[in-house]
Amino acid sequence: MKNYLQNGNTITLPAPYAVISGDGLLVGNIFGVASGDALIAEDVEAAIVGCFQLPKKTTDTPADGVLAYWDNTNKEVTTTSTSNALIGTFLKAQINGDTICDVRLNGAFTAIV
Repeated sequence: MKNYLQNGNTITLPAPYAVISGDGLLVGNIFGVASGDALIAEDVEAAIVGCFQLPKKTTDTPADGVLAYWDNTNKEVTTTSTSNALIGTFLKAQINGDTICDVRLNGAFTAIV
């Protein structure tokens, strides 16, 4: 197919802020996890599908499969939908105080609600 570009699981994005490998980043309506380090505005490869461990809002206590949102101000995953971007689902329940969570990215364009 002559118009095929790539499978799209990993794409190149301009870093909206300085990132290190494993950081979440939100570029417009696309959320991904950086596969390398990049300074602001530098290109970085970002995985937009898959399962990742990401920082979590410590006071959130989601159950298995609850929708996960990215709080771009605090650079963490949260259960709060208001003003945050839907990025996927929590893979397992989390307790108050957890700082890291397991998330399955939805790979679709996000929508900030």
